[in-house]
Amino acid sequence: MVKFYGSPLCPDCVACKKNFDENKLEYEYIDITASMRNLKEFLKIRDNNSVFDVCREGGSVGIPALLSEDGEITIDWEGYLTERGIKVVNEMKQGMACSIDGKGC
Repeated sequence: MVKFYGSPLCPDCVACKKNFDENKLEYEYIDITASMRNLKEFLKIRDNNSVFDVCREGGSVGIPALLSEDGEITIDWEGYLTERGIKVVNEMKQGMACSIDGKGC
């Protein structure tokens, strides 16, 4: 089962979760804003994996982040679904973002 690190405060995470739920995909959702433990668990992964280099350099958090059972990490949830033949329904309104520059999370 995939681990999904995210936050209900993140519009990308909300859209990702909606897609997972509507397609009845199994996942373990870890809300990184729900507890310090969850945040530390995510930061340990984020700070030690090159997948997140672009996030750290750009000042974004790096969520939603998906961790598969085989240890593969992706921050491209739309690509993850598309690779599995699932049509992405993205209902995010333009301009919704949680980064300082307004371009993502």
